[in-house]
Amino acid sequence: MIDIEAALRFRRIGTITIFAVYFLILVGGIVRASGAGMGCPDWPTCFGKLIPPTDISQLPPDYKTIYAERGYQNTDFNPVKTWTEYLNRLTGASIGILILLTAWSSRIYLKSDKTVFYLCLAVVFIVGFQAWLGSVVVASNLKPLMITLHMLLALFIVALLIYVIARSQREFFQSLDTQSLPHVFKGVLTAALAMTLIQVAMGTQVREAVDLIANEHAYIDRQYWRDDLPIIFYVHRSFSSIILFTNLWLAWKLYRSSAQNRLLHTLGIALTVMVVIAILAGVSLDRLGFPAAAQPIHLLMANFIFGTQFFIYICLIYSKQNS
Repeated sequence: MIDIEAALRFRRIGTITIFAVYFLILVGGIVRASGAGMGCPDWPTCFGKLIPPTDISQLPPDYKTIYAERGYQNTDFNPVKTWTEYLNRLTGASIGILILLTAWSSRIYLKSDKTVFYLCLAVVFIVGFQAWLGSVVVASNLKPLMITLHMLLALFIVALLIYVIARSQREFFQSLDTQSLPHVFKGVLTAALAMTLIQVAMGTQVREAVDLIANEHAYIDRQYWRDDLPIIFYVHRSFSSIILFTNLWLAWKLYRSSAQNRLLHTLGIALTVMVVIAILAGVSLDRLGFPAAAQPIHLLMANFIFGTQFFIYICLIYSKQNS
């Protein structure tokens, strides 16, 4: 018999960890949008210090030459960018601690459901790999492909955490009555998940192109960036219409089942809000000259959409209709 208090503690810590990972994705988006990725040109230290400098006077006079010899050309100290990247690293370290706490608290399932424990343990190792990958991102001088892999792995970590938290309370989801949903709902949801992944993949390619264009323009003259975008940007933009109508259909069906399921009702509303915000942020990027604030919001909403769709899918798997 599982200790109820311990089970609640596990779910609470796990849920906090999920939202902390989302927060890290947001911070990472801010780092990329502001061009602060090389604010700390070395890892795990920052300009050779555990706590980065706040003024250029704290660095050696020849620090540019030192880092140029290490392969980092044009390293200019900018306190805002340095501390933005440093706070990104601190957030990542905090999440590492939360992941360890989640894994430790999951040991209560060793007798009743070992899968929960072992998946939490797997997340610990994946997060360790993610931390190593972060160092590779810095060492590669922010190669776009490495940044994309770093982000996609964060998405995978979130999906695993959502699954283990949901699996730990299967009894609750088994009480959900999803029989009022159309039979094609699960198939459409699966297609929506696939479309979201495709859209995210295309979005990362657009993001890589934007990073290169931004670097060429020294992160100024944003109104001209759109002129240099590749064809994948226009495919990505057009595909958002299909994603919008697919998710609105899913949300409407969930909303109509609200008489039986308050959770599904809430998820339907949340999915609608996320998709609309993501598209509005995307439109602002397209039409308003890539405002820096819109980029991390667009990225965060895309990740939220996938997580919400995945959670709805788990609800269906464990619900009355499939039990």
